[in-house]
Amino acid sequence: MKPKTVLVSAAVGVGLGTLLLPGAALAETIVSPASTPVGGTVVLTATTCNPKSGDAIFRVTGPNRDQNVRSTTAAPGGGLSAELFTAGFTLGTYTVTATCGDGSAAGSATFSVTPIGGAPAGTGGRGDGTGALAAGGTLLGAAAAGTVLLLRRRRATSPVA
Repeated sequence: MKPKTVLVSAAVGVGLGTLLLPGAALAETIVSPASTPVGGTVVLTATTCNPKSGDAIFRVTGPNRDQNVRSTTAAPGGGLSAELFTAGFTLGTYTVTATCGDGSAAGSATFSVTPIGGAPAGTGGRGDGTGALAAGGTLLGAAAAGTVLLLRRRRATSPVA
């Protein structure tokens, strides 16, 4: 492999890893409980949103929903939260994506709507960004390996003085 190709690959890996890691490590949206019967209530929390930066917007999408829920309520553990009443929801899985008042993404999470008397409610669904964190780590690792290979190749091919 040519040194130039390795250098370009390393630079791209470092750049992508740098972009993915901070957002994935910091953004967190929690939905509690993770499943609720039709007509139940779930609490949506964006833990990284600063209440002083404005409202959080939770976008709820699923089998029969595409709606926004605005929150100005400070969450007990930090961030902003809102309650969502699931009357009229179709059975299935819903995704919640949060955006903070300053425009930054606060992650996503899922919850399920079950039949009344269905599965017991869980402790809460999290979109902890593990996939993005793993991808960023892999990119950083590949960039580091490419840099090491490039440096070894340069030392091996450099003329002796």
